[in-house]
Amino acid sequence: MTNYKKTEIGKIAEIINLENGKIFLHDTLNLTGCEISVNVVPIGFKLPFNHQHIQNEEIYIVLKGEGIITVDKEKVNVKEGSILKIAPNAIRTLENTGNTSFEYICIQAKENSLEQFGLKDAELC
Repeated sequence: MTNYKKTEIGKIAEIINLENGKIFLHDTLNLTGCEISVNVVPIGFKLPFNHQHIQNEEIYIVLKGEGIITVDKEKVNVKEGSILKIAPNAIRTLENTGNTSFEYICIQAKENSLEQFGLKDAELC
């Protein structure tokens, strides 16, 4: 029995060719505490809808490019190195406003579920 699971997603820039330009890792890695997606948004693309979540907060980690993530009608400029947390009930959408692909990782986790982290959730072996 193995205590880890590995997957290969290939080059991030090539994710743009997949359906919706994203890969969800929940099923591939058998995730049980969060959902992670790797996303590539083409130049000039804007999501054609707004959405919100019922229980999961989202954390966006921008790897490349720049864009606007609109949260409750407030436009938040993000770029490589930006990290943005959005509460579940906030209404959100995003768009690529740069001149390259907009690449980011999105992590969804149940709000207020984190009980331990860092060294508090570790023991020396």
